[in-house]
Amino acid sequence: MNNLLENEDLRVFVTVVRMGSFAGAASELGMSAAYVSKRIGVLEGLLGVRLFQRTTRRVVITEDGERVLVRAQAILENLDELVDEVSERRREPAGRVRICSSFGFGRNIVAPAIARLVAAYPALQIRFEVFDRLVDPVAEGFDLDLRIGDEIAPHLIARRLMDNHRILCAAPDYLARHGVPKNLQELARHQCLAIKERDHPFGVWRLRGRNGEETVKVAGPLSTNHGEIALRWAVEGAGIVLRSLWDVQPHLNAGRLLRVLPEYTQEANVWAVYPQRLAGSARLRVCVEFLERQLA
Repeated sequence: MNNLLENEDLRVFVTVVRMGSFAGAASELGMSAAYVSKRIGVLEGLLGVRLFQRTTRRVVITEDGERVLVRAQAILENLDELVDEVSERRREPAGRVRICSSFGFGRNIVAPAIARLVAAYPALQIRFEVFDRLVDPVAEGFDLDLRIGDEIAPHLIARRLMDNHRILCAAPDYLARHGVPKNLQELARHQCLAIKERDHPFGVWRLRGRNGEETVKVAGPLSTNHGEIALRWAVEGAGIVLRSLWDVQPHLNAGRLLRVLPEYTQEANVWAVYPQRLAGSARLRVCVEFLERQLA
C-alpha cells in the first residue's frame, strides 16, 4: 500500500475548499465527483484526520482540515516555485497558469493572444475563463486576471498592459431620429444602453471632461450584462453606448457608429492583476510580458 502523500491529492483538497463542494471541485478539475470523494478519502486515511464534515448539501472544512489547508497550500506553492526555478534555468517556462478576463475583451483580444503564448511556450498549460463580474484572483484561485478598469484592490499586484478609455457612441440613424445630445445632462432623456459588466455600476456613467469627473444616471428600454450585445444594439440604432475604444474603433472607422460628446471619456486601462504570492514567479512574468507585447 502506498503511504505517501500525492501532490495531486493536495490539489484536489485545496480545490474542494475553494469551490465549497466535491461537485464544484470535480467540474473545476475535470474529474468525476466520485473520484474527488475517493481522493479526499485516501488523503484523510493517510493523515488520520477528518478534513470535511459532509452533509447532503455541502461540505464544511474541519478544524484539522484548516490546519492541513495551510500546509497543503505551502507545499503546492513550493512545488510551483520549484517548477519556475527549473524552467527559468532552461529558459523554457512550464506548468499551469489559470487566467481569467471579461467576456468581450477575453474572447476577442485575450484568447487569441493566449493561443500565441502557448505556441511560443508549449510547456505552459493555460486554463482560461471569462466572467461578467469582477474576480478576486486570491479567493478564486486564479494566477492572472486581465482586466479593464483602474479600481484594483490593495492586496493584489497590478501591471498596466495597455492604455484604454471608454467613449460614448451611437449609430447615425439613432442620432438622426433622436438628436445629438449637447451636454452630459441630456443623456438622461436619451435611450442609453446600460451594461452590468464587471466594474460597471449599473445605469450610472462616470465620465471625465473639461470640468473633471461627472456622473450621470442613464436609462432606456434595453439593458444587458454583456457588452457585445449592447454594442450590437448600438450599431443597429437602439441607443447610446459607453464602450472601450478598442471595441468600437472598427465601427467608427466604417461609419456604423459616431462619437457622442467626444470631450467626455472614461478611463478603462488594461491591467495584469495577480496575487502577491506570485510576485516572483518566472512563469507568470513570462506570461505577463508576452501578453503586454501582444496588446501593444
